[in-house]
Amino acid sequence: MNRLQEKRQQRFLLSLLLSLLMSVGAMAQNKLITGVVKDVAGEPVIGATVAQKGTTTGTFTDVDGGFKLNLPKGAKLLITYVGYVSQEITIGDQTTLNIVLKEDEKMLSEVVVIGYGAVKKGDATGSVTAIKPDEMNKGLQTNAQDMIAGKIAGVNVTSGGGTPGGGATLRIRGGASLNASNDPLIVIDGLAMDNEGVKGLANPLSMVNPNDIETFTVLKDASATAIYGSRASNGVIIITTKKGKAGARPRISYSGNVSVSTLGKKLEVMSGDEFRQYVTSKVSDTEATAALGAENTDWQKQIYRTALSTDHNITVAGGFKNTPYRFSLGYTNQNGILKTSKFERYTAALNLSPTLLDKHLTLNLNAKGMYAKNRFADTGAVGAALSMDPSQSVYSNVAEFGNYFQWAVPGTDLNDSRTGLVTTNSLAMKNPLAMLEQKDERSTSKAFVGSADIDYKVHGFEDLRLHMNLGADYSTGEQTVVVSPYSGTNNYYGYNDYDTTDKYNLSLSMYAQYSKQLNDDHRFDVMGGYEWQHFHRKGNYLNYGLYPSTTLKTDASGASLAGTRYEEKSSEWATESFLVSFFGRANYSLKDRYLLTLTLRRDGTSRFAKDSRWALFPAVALGWKVNDEAFMQGLTAVNNLKLRLGYGVTGQQNITSSNYPYLPTYVASKDGAYYYFGDELQNLSRPSAYNKDLKWEETTTWNAGIDFGLWNNRLEGALDVYYRTTKDLLNEVVVSAGSNFSNKVLSNIGTMENKGVEFSLTYRPIVRKDLTWEVSANLTHNVNKITKLTSGSGEGYYVATGGITAGTGGNAQAHMVGHAASSFYLYQQVYDNAGKPIEGVFVDRNNDGVINDDDKYIYKKPAGDVQLGFSTKVLYKNWDFGLSARADLGNYVYNDVLANQANVSAGGVWSSKFLSNRLKDAVALGWTGASGYTFSDYFVQNASFLKLDNITVGYSFDKLFGKNLSGRAYVTGQNLVTITKYKGLDPEVFGGIDNNIYPRPVMGILGVSLNF
Repeated sequence: MNRLQEKRQQRFLLSLLLSLLMSVGAMAQNKLITGVVKDVAGEPVIGATVAQKGTTTGTFTDVDGGFKLNLPKGAKLLITYVGYVSQEITIGDQTTLNIVLKEDEKMLSEVVVIGYGAVKKGDATGSVTAIKPDEMNKGLQTNAQDMIAGKIAGVNVTSGGGTPGGGATLRIRGGASLNASNDPLIVIDGLAMDNEGVKGLANPLSMVNPNDIETFTVLKDASATAIYGSRASNGVIIITTKKGKAGARPRISYSGNVSVSTLGKKLEVMSGDEFRQYVTSKVSDTEATAALGAENTDWQKQIYRTALSTDHNITVAGGFKNTPYRFSLGYTNQNGILKTSKFERYTAALNLSPTLLDKHLTLNLNAKGMYAKNRFADTGAVGAALSMDPSQSVYSNVAEFGNYFQWAVPGTDLNDSRTGLVTTNSLAMKNPLAMLEQKDERSTSKAFVGSADIDYKVHGFEDLRLHMNLGADYSTGEQTVVVSPYSGTNNYYGYNDYDTTDKYNLSLSMYAQYSKQLNDDHRFDVMGGYEWQHFHRKGNYLNYGLYPSTTLKTDASGASLAGTRYEEKSSEWATESFLVSFFGRANYSLKDRYLLTLTLRRDGTSRFAKDSRWALFPAVALGWKVNDEAFMQGLTAVNNLKLRLGYGVTGQQNITSSNYPYLPTYVASKDGAYYYFGDELQNLSRPSAYNKDLKWEETTTWNAGIDFGLWNNRLEGALDVYYRTTKDLLNEVVVSAGSNFSNKVLSNIGTMENKGVEFSLTYRPIVRKDLTWEVSANLTHNVNKITKLTSGSGEGYYVATGGITAGTGGNAQAHMVGHAASSFYLYQQVYDNAGKPIEGVFVDRNNDGVINDDDKYIYKKPAGDVQLGFSTKVLYKNWDFGLSARADLGNYVYNDVLANQANVSAGGVWSSKFLSNRLKDAVALGWTGASGYTFSDYFVQNASFLKLDNITVGYSFDKLFGKNLSGRAYVTGQNLVTITKYKGLDPEVFGGIDNNIYPRPVMGILGVSLNF
């Protein structure tokens, strides 16, 4: 049901009752006036009040919007309806009126949550986007980030693949940093979260049940984010969860779905028959042909499955006289398409919002709990399934490998007294199914987030509000890895890992806000406050092997070591950091048309030395409501037009590598550096790299925007252009030779800029009683460029990044002045006349007759030039249809999977006594492993894509089986189509290096929501 229908139904009965009470005496009236009242869409307005101004004479419009009234000439007729602009008409000679009411944007303007408060959307001066999750076309939403993918201009969401319960990488207007965190700040019900997860908990969004979320508000420019200062350089995502309603009867609701996931695409490799023919024709070594099996094993089919998943949520919401409440429980059971992978989550949330002291004191109490269990699949099996010999069977009769086929060599186990054993070939790929079945990697994570929001409107001085927020985030995660003694990766002894992380985040914020409407022209509010946050993390790590029960190995006394641990390693650690802040904001409105916002925040961090600890972050923003100007009153088609201009500075201190980068510390070696002290083996310690001159990374942003709405907001949208520069970039750089530190140290190394355009548009071409059609689209164009690197000297200086598996210890990307961060840095491939790449032949770009690192060049970048989002929704009576799609244009990916398989020579297919399969694309190349071939720009491929994220068809009902039970049933297809030129498994790869990604599945979802 659309908003117009709801509005009519709610007021029709009230209109009929009120019409009986209105006086209709009209003895002095001499003319019958008839008319029809409609809205801009041409729909009748039912129940509108039509009255003679200054009298009790009047009536209400009927179901067709019509009315009749006797009025004298010269009378003033006033037409009013809640939510619409009132209209006054002077009666002249006319007897028939056709009246069109347009919606009152001032009454209907939504309040959006901003930093430390809220503001009417029409009064916002910064680049702020607020959305409510689409309940009708949402697809499968396991984590909160699934709800905003492709929905907001400037916000890019890239999932880590198809891992059940997996996290995603969020970027707002690109990244502002090189090595420091580029993640946006997440604020949940007033509590600023710690972006670092624990074992099994990818990020803070993983612990929030998507069904509990009421709104997302994204702050994008510095004038909007500066109130959060040091943690807001990468934007802010504010999540507000659902609440009950005061005085409402208890309402129980249920929502749930069941989904089926399948593999959408496999990479083409040689079949068993094709591989046997290839080896026979290419490899002259008779031992290789003798090693061939007789099977046609599809190893990709062996590791994938069709997975069934379910999700269930129950909510009880209502309100006592002064206390709205909402309580919810959720359960998610998601099985992955890669065998053995599974995610289970239990959530609970409670919200209480009492108002006390004659509505002067408002409390908002939130508590959220989450318990999750993960079973992780070894994603190395994805790559192994491509390389494993397809002529071999899955199983064998070799007991030492648990009866899985493995490439083996005869010999004696050095840790055992038995001889005549077989051990795995350490250089060969392992049986991919055995990698999954013989490795049991699990995590258990628990999280609790609680916040108390207290707002007091001072008695007798109600323009002054005192506000305090107390918050706590407690999380713990435990991850265990148990590898079978029979695993092909361990040669009988297996190993056990135990890794735990515990963290808590405590916060206190207090502010006072004074608001005053001086007269019709002047309105202002001023706010100032203080915030304190403490982040604490600790962990424990334990690793050991276990001698199996069949071992014959004994200790010095001759006692059996069966069942005992060996080579045990353990470590404990703890770290913490603090943030202390003072902040203030002033808003001023002149004539409710000219808006000014000033923001100032001073932050202190424990991560920098005393002299660099504090920084000041100012911001200013201007807004102009053009549509309220007198010269716009004749343009009835324009109901909203606002211009915005903003400037601000934000900071960055969220360093992922260490909380103490400026302090000289010693750390325990983990690389086997031991010595004997007496009879005991002691671990060596080494100095860690530090930089006492480390300081804040600062981002300055300019933003200009326009918000518009036409034809009673049938068409509405926003356009923003921005330019931001980041100075004193934090990044790890190589330490000069001779240092006793590790080879890299964190430093402030340069500057970077981002500039771009964002555009969002919503159009409602049809708004009828039984048919509504809405179309939304958004576009983001961002250009990223490094403008200065201060740590290097000489032309061509760069910071290497983007490690690849194909080249041992090699990097395929670089940070370099004049280019986008993480651009690909490779050799330029030479092609023959037929356009085929010539192996190992590269362009001598500096013409010195030698091909070396000096000939590498910047070629393309992983971040796309343009991101597009599109959605549409059609409502016809009780039916609904929705569609969502995304596109990324101009992004490139280094196909590490293909590069790793490009050597199809006899020595590449048969080496070190094992056979390995090849991609058909690699066979087509025909390369034989020339030196440096993996650093060819040939492997950088166009990964632009268009994805049809989901299609949904639903049916809503008011009563089910004659009972007072309303709800909706729907069916959804998700990740249905991907259109791309990229030759790998999936073009959506964050960072640009594609290796062993967990495939995103194609899904079918059947769901229902019920209201009791």
